[in-house]
Amino acid sequence: MQQFIEFVQSEVILSLVWVGLVVALILSVIKQKTASYKIVSPNDATVMVNRENGVFVDIRSRDEYRGGHIAGALHVLAKDIKANTFGDIEKHKSDPIILVCKTGQTAIESANLLTKAGFENVSVLKDGLISWREANLPLIRHKKKK
Repeated sequence: MQQFIEFVQSEVILSLVWVGLVVALILSVIKQKTASYKIVSPNDATVMVNRENGVFVDIRSRDEYRGGHIAGALHVLAKDIKANTFGDIEKHKSDPIILVCKTGQTAIESANLLTKAGFENVSVLKDGLISWREANLPLIRHKKKK
C-alpha cells in the first residue's frame, strides 16, 4: 500500500489519467445498460428480422446506401429522423427496428430519437455495416446507370 501511495504522489498526472479512464469506462457501461435501445450483433439482427418481423433501417447517405445495403433495408436519412420525418418506418412502430450505419456510432443518436418518438423496440447494429461484412453476410448493390 505504501508503494501505491508513493507512486500516486510521484506520478500525479499518470494517476489522474488512470482515474479518468476508469470513470469513463464505468460511465460508458452505465449508459449502455440504461439506454432505451439495444446493441445487437448481425446474427441477432437477422433473427429479429426473420422471426419477429424486424426491419433494417439504413441511415447512411444515398450514395453509401446504393453502394451496398442489407437486403430489405429501408433507407431513411439520419437528418430526416432528427426532423421527425420517419417516412416508411412510421408503420413499423411496434416492430423491431434495427438501425444500420457505417460503424454503429451515428445510429445511436437516431435510436434515441426513435424511442422518444414512440418506437417500441429499437436496436443498433453493433459496429454497423463493418460487422455485417465481417460476418460475410450479403449486401445488395445498385447498378450504376450509364
